[in-house]
Order: sequence, then C-alpha cells, then structure tokens
Amino acid sequence: MRENILKSKSYAFALRIVKMYKYLCSNKEYVLSKQVLRSGTAVGALVAESEFAQSKADLIYFYTSI
Repeated sequence: MRENILKSKSYAFALRIVKMYKYLCSNKEYVLSKQVLRSGTAVGALVAESEFAQSKADLIYFYTSI
C-alpha cells in the first residue's frame, strides 16, 4: 500500500508545533502557545478523520476545512 503523503506531512507539522509550544512555554507565553498547539494539531486530526469519509462529498468537506 502507498504511503499517505498528507498524513506523514501533517504528523511532521504537528511535531514541529509541539516543539514550538514547548519553546513558547519556556518563554512564559501561555495564551498564544495554547492556541497554537490546538490549531496546529487540529490539521492532523482532520486528516486522520478524513480517512474514514463515507462519500466523496464528505472527503472534500474534510480537506477543505483544513
């Protein structure tokens, strides 16, 4: 089976976001860091959820909401 490029890139992006979150927390920037963590990791969650799309319209909805 082929590798899902979007899934692997969104996972790598989420890892970079977590590192950025840790950096911002170390500089005592908590409000911005929490929002960055939530929005940055949501991309991976939407990609993972789109794997189980029931129709083409459902799949398009998940990819356009990223």
